[in-house]
Amino acid sequence: MSETTINIDIHKIMKLLPHRYPMLMVDRVIDLEPHKNIKVIKNVTINEPYFTGHYPQRPVMPGVLIVEALAQAAALLTFSDEPVHDENTLYYFVGIDKVRFKRPVEPGDQLILSVDFISHKRGFFKFNGVATVDGKLAAEAEFVCMVKKNGE
Repeated sequence: MSETTINIDIHKIMKLLPHRYPMLMVDRVIDLEPHKNIKVIKNVTINEPYFTGHYPQRPVMPGVLIVEALAQAAALLTFSDEPVHDENTLYYFVGIDKVRFKRPVEPGDQLILSVDFISHKRGFFKFNGVATVDGKLAAEAEFVCMVKKNGE
């Protein structure tokens, strides 16, 4: 990551991402090196709607939502040069590889999501993402996304 810490708050994040509650999975950008890497925070609280059913006796953040949070961090990395999100474009998953879940993420955890840009070919963006809690690996994945204009 870069030597300078960049803080991008939720207001700027909401200008760059189309996601809203309950699907907005990024609370703050704490480090950003445009077109190279990003580090963001997701504060996990008991108020998350998925905890009512996953699992009531021992709430655990669904792994697919950890991967979604990594993808949203990747979207912020991709769109970091833009002042606001272009409402005519959407950012889609097109592939997820090498996903591993190493520890449960529970209410009260602060998820640190680090995403590295790997490549861009023919409109496809490839990333490597790592999610940690208290410095311990919670999940990791390689994934591919693409940007499409509405109606394409």
